[in-house]
Amino acid sequence: NGTPADAGATVTPASVTTAPPKLSHDPQATALARSVPVSVRIPGIGVSAPVMKVGKNADGTVQVPPLDIHNLTGWYESGPTPGQRGAAVILGHVDSTTGISVFFYLKDLRAGDKVYVTLADSKVATFAVDGVQKVAKDAFPTASVYGRANYPSLRLITCGGPFDPATGHYLDNIIVYAHLIRA
Repeated sequence: NGTPADAGATVTPASVTTAPPKLSHDPQATALARSVPVSVRIPGIGVSAPVMKVGKNADGTVQVPPLDIHNLTGWYESGPTPGQRGAAVILGHVDSTTGISVFFYLKDLRAGDKVYVTLADSKVATFAVDGVQKVAKDAFPTASVYGRANYPSLRLITCGGPFDPATGHYLDNIIVYAHLIRA
């Protein structure tokens, strides 16, 4: 697979640690009806991208969007839709050999930054970032990402950390935790 297009993907801000961020929720935010996400906008890092549905691979891992389409994210369709009670998950690539991708700057998000997800029913679910976590892929915190949350929350996931040229993969995942806020 060669090397990443931009070594910047391997550099994580000091504010991003392996500890999960302190999660919060907005008691004023009302959960939304199930409606498939169609686009995601994150003004703080210049993201405006369509969302496709992704499921699971034969080995049980979650699918990701095609690597060659840089500005595309994938919503894990077996989980809640953004704004429903629980943790909705949207994945995006950091880069490929041909350039940076949709979630390249995910690691630069800060607590309080906003994420807007437009749904098929034309509603916009507005989330506030709780924080960002860096985890080794072989120690992925499945329970805290895909586990049950009793309020509407969102997880954004991409790759980062050291790059292994032998496998063509990053060794870490960058996970953004966010909660629905009253818009």
